[in-house]
Amino acid sequence: MKVVKYLLYVLASLIAVLVVGLLYVLIAFPKVSPPTDMKVEITPEKVERGRYLAYHVMMCADCHSIRNFDIYSGPPIPGTEFVGGDIFDQSMGFPGKFISSNITPYGIGDWTDGELFRLITTGVNRENRAIFPVMPYHNFGKLDPVDIESVIAFLRTLEPVEKEHPKSKADFPFSLILKTIPEDPSFTLKPDQNDKVAYGKYLYTAAACGDCHTNFEKGKFVGPDGGGGREFEMPDGSVLRTANLTPHETGLLHYNKDVFVKRFKMYTDSNYVLPKVKSGEMQTIMPWYMYSGMTEDDLSAIYDYLQTLTPYDNYVVKYDPP
Repeated sequence: MKVVKYLLYVLASLIAVLVVGLLYVLIAFPKVSPPTDMKVEITPEKVERGRYLAYHVMMCADCHSIRNFDIYSGPPIPGTEFVGGDIFDQSMGFPGKFISSNITPYGIGDWTDGELFRLITTGVNRENRAIFPVMPYHNFGKLDPVDIESVIAFLRTLEPVEKEHPKSKADFPFSLILKTIPEDPSFTLKPDQNDKVAYGKYLYTAAACGDCHTNFEKGKFVGPDGGGGREFEMPDGSVLRTANLTPHETGLLHYNKDVFVKRFKMYTDSNYVLPKVKSGEMQTIMPWYMYSGMTEDDLSAIYDYLQTLTPYDNYVVKYDPP
């Protein structure tokens, strides 16, 4: 009987600890600073910079749209940009069902600039709820605040589109883990564009290249930055793996700068038509068409930065059919 009582006491103690821990996570997280009382000045320069970032670097237009995966690289269906509705769910290996929101003025018109700024750079919305980091707010929080303000200025100029979407929902227990992910930003100043490597690293961060091109298992990055091999499950059962971006034989060693830049810019060639993709054929989530709108100078800077990565021996089989 004493043993039984002891075991019951231990069990009760464990349950109490779990309950206290659960309550602590529910009450204390996410731990980020409140939104500041700020007002973004909407100038032509900021709007144009924000347009460039939102369409071609930070990929706001890509995720906050409906992508057409009947066409190679899944470009946004015209007219859906910034309206949201893209779904990231269990069929793609996500721990829940996450739906991109409407970020036209219809969706964010009653948000303050401070609330938007905090969301973009910490991942915490106006209801103090953490959002899933498919939006790389952990990267955006490392950028120059002026660039974040530029994106906000641009979004304010969009035409409002009346479209509602269901709320995202994380599966348990990830719903608890999600609350602990956001943290306060650690901003940097945008480097001088003449410092190609530093500016390339800045763009690499803004475009979240490392998020996709770094191996990722059980919720953690497990490979060297840019080493490739991260798997993405597609709804049809096929599996994508990202390329090795390091200057190794199995990566970009044989890509000179001209080849690298042209690999992107081919999608802006007026003679090039994105091919249709049939069921069972290779598809990619890499938004080539959107990234191709980056300037050649910016793409060149990213290449210069990639050349500084430690070469990593990682031959990647990029696609397994369903």
